This record gives sequence, C-alpha cells and structure tokens, in this order.
Amino acid sequence: MITILNDTVFCLQTAHTTYLFRKMPSGHLEHLYYGDSLGTVTEEDALALSEKRGCETGNMICYSQDQKTLLLEDTCLEMSAGGKGDIREPFVEVIHADGSRTSDFLFDHAEISEEKECCGELPSSYGIKEGNHLCVTLRDRQYQLLLELHYYVYEEENVICRSSRLVNTGREPVRLERLLSAQLDLPESGLRMTSFTGAWAREMYRTDRTVTAGSCTVASTAGSSSNRANPFVLFSWPETGEKNGPCIGMNLIYSGNHYETAEVNAYGKTRILCGIHPRGFSWLLHPGETFDAPEAVLSFSAQGWTGLSLQMHAFVRGHIVRGEWKSQPRPVLLNSWEAAYFRFDEGRLLRLARAARDVGIELFVLDDGWFGNRNDDTSSLGDWTENRKKLPDGLDGFCRKIHAMGMRFGIWVEPEMVNTDSNLYRQHPDWALSIPGKPHAEGRNQRILDLANPDVVDYLTEEMSRVFSISGTDYVKWDM
Repeated sequence: MITILNDTVFCLQTAHTTYLFRKMPSGHLEHLYYGDSLGTVTEEDALALSEKRGCETGNMICYSQDQKTLLLEDTCLEMSAGGKGDIREPFVEVIHADGSRTSDFLFDHAEISEEKECCGELPSSYGIKEGNHLCVTLRDRQYQLLLELHYYVYEEENVICRSSRLVNTGREPVRLERLLSAQLDLPESGLRMTSFTGAWAREMYRTDRTVTAGSCTVASTAGSSSNRANPFVLFSWPETGEKNGPCIGMNLIYSGNHYETAEVNAYGKTRILCGIHPRGFSWLLHPGETFDAPEAVLSFSAQGWTGLSLQMHAFVRGHIVRGEWKSQPRPVLLNSWEAAYFRFDEGRLLRLARAARDVGIELFVLDDGWFGNRNDDTSSLGDWTENRKKLPDGLDGFCRKIHAMGMRFGIWVEPEMVNTDSNLYRQHPDWALSIPGKPHAEGRNQRILDLANPDVVDYLTEEMSRVFSISGTDYVKWDM
C-alpha cells in the first residue's frame, strides 16, 4: 500500500515492512526509514525521523546561502547528484551542454498509478496490485531535465522494486555518465555486506565484509552479470543470523555490466547504490529522449537470512518467472557435453539418450558440436547448419528419434559469438566487433557479433527461428 501524506511524506507499506521518505522544504527527497513495519504512520511520525540541524558543521558545503543548515553530505537521500555539496557517490551524473557536471533535481510532482509501467524494453517484474506504483518526478530547473523515481510495492512478498528514468525536456543534448536504479541511505555504519563471487566452475562463493569506512564494491564489467560477481548483495546488522535479526537484500534485474556499492562517509552514514556499471557507460541523450535504468529489487526481513530468502523466492516465483513452466516442476535433463564433448555421432548420442531414459531422465540436450565443421572450439561458430556426418538425418530426424523415446529435446546455441574460422566471418568480417587494423584479444577462440547492426540481428533471428522450428525444440540452452 502506498500513502502520500499532505503531499510531503511518502509511505510504502508491505505486510511486514515500512519504507518512508519525505519532500524537504528545499525540494530534495530525504530518506527516513526502511525496516520492520511501523503500522499506521502520521506526518508527525515521519518528521520525527528527519535530520535535525541547527547550524553549519565543519567544512561541509551549504546547499545555498538561504539554507545554510541543509548539508547534503550529511543527509540521507532518495537520490543524489554532484555539485551541491554531496561528495558521496552519486545516483546520477550528467555532463550538460555547457560542460557543467552539476545537477540539482528537486521535487516536481508525484503520482500513484493503477498499473505498472515497463522499464522501457528492459526485463522487469510484473503483477502488482492496483495502486501500488508510485512515480516521483524531480526536475532540474537549470537544465530542463526530469528524473522519474519509480517504486513498485509487492505487499505479500515484502518487496519494493525501484527503477529510474531520465527525460531530456531541453533543447540541447546531454551526456549521461551514470543513471543507477536504486539508492538506499542509512543513518548508521558497521553493516555486514555479503556478496557472491567466483569464476568459471566455482560460482557463488560467499564473502562477508563489514563496512565501517570507505567503500566496498561488487561489480562486473565482463558484458554480463557473470560468474565473477552476482548482482545480488545482502546487508546485515551485527546481531543478524540465519533465522533472526534484520537484513536487507538488493538484486538487479539486469544481465549486463552491473555495480553494487556501499559507502560509509565521514559522518557514519551508509549509502548503498546499485545499477548499470558507470565504467565504460556514456549515453548521448537528445532533446525529447528518455533513458531507463533497469529495475532493482529491495526486501527487508527481521527474521534473518532465511526470512529474506523466503521473501525473495516467493517474489521470483510470483513476479519474475513467466510462461507455462512458472508453476510446474522442471523436467530432469541430461546434457551431452560432459559425456561426449565434440566427439560424437548419432549412434553414440542415441545410446546415451536411451540410458538416460531408462533411469527416468525426461529431457535430452544436444550440446555444442552439432553444426558446421565444429570438431573443436576453433571453428564454425556462426554456421548454424547441422553437420550431416554427425547427424545424417539432420536435427529434425534426430529430434524425432528423441521424441520417439518419450523424451523432450533440447539444443545448445551461442548465436552472439563467431569464430574467425567460419563461413559467416569469411562472408561478413565487419559483423564482428573489433578495432580495424589492431590486434584483437579473444576468449575461447571467438569474437562477439555486433548486435547493434540490424543486419546481424536479422540474420540471427532468421537462423535461430529456423533451427528451433525444424528441430522441434522443446528447450534451448543459450550460452553466453
């Protein structure tokens, strides 16, 4: 449930949590509280949680000459930008047409919506109840920019999702250097930050760090969320354990470069940020255009890590997973890779499938090596025509034989990649990302196709549609 009190205080309530912020007299949004349910909240209750300050402090920068006690560096905020005294990590960074990097987004209006807007073309949650979408619009009056902060409340799961959108309403383009998805400022330090990192074949290693000063960051710049760093972070208080104590989870619904950081400033306040990684990010936003940041999932539990896990699981099952398998047990599968690698023919695969069927396996997945001259990882990525020496009756014939055993059929693809030793690369070398005339570094003997090129997208759409339709595919294993 979302309540706006006197157009000043914003109260987001789930079954067991309260999220509270207010519009300050200056127009900034002050974060007040996120935690166990406070029950019915009045405007007076909210103001009691606000920052109180009677004078300037130390060497902090005053917001303005007529508001000398507004010191943004020592205030918990819903979003932040540089140039007005807040020297912590910002939520948004813009280079304006005049070269300035100062932004000052102040409250313009707020609206509770009956439905959930999509985050542009990005994946996002779904299924909120009516009246559980809050959009707060901030305006930078010096540069004609609008910043929308979106909040989606899932009451039963105790989840609040956040996303943001920047709108250029001016007459000149601006360069967006950073637009994150969620910011959570807390009035304390010493929280335990838990992250899950690793590498190929050893993913999800837990790491705990107590953040008392400076910054702790979890991030990926691999072009994907990656086995190196999962885009989920957990914050716990010292007393928190498996089944008791407060904790906050934050997860980004995004599979690209991501960034999660916790920073404790000189005044003992903790700022948590997550979103698209700023490194390597730069977006020219023309007049009339918008940019959407991906959605972030926030959840608080007073019942320890188990309580938080149960809430997140319920949210993913109910509001992320889609389609016919949403509420069904997934079939048990056998993948051909570890059993055969590239060294197989149809007879070997069918023997493997029969053995799998006999022990109750329901789905057989044909992995890498079924196409082109793909006998190792140095060739044929991009040539999505079945190898008739290995599969004399083609994918269609092999799929029918798997189906005749009473099993479903799955297939492996990695369409965004290409080998230089392939017909596709020889015909279209310009379709692969590279710096012309410069040495190229490769991983696994492959290069990335330029998916910003419409011709590449059309080719891959046509080829994947053909492969999946002629083979009667029930399941796709899409490598990245």
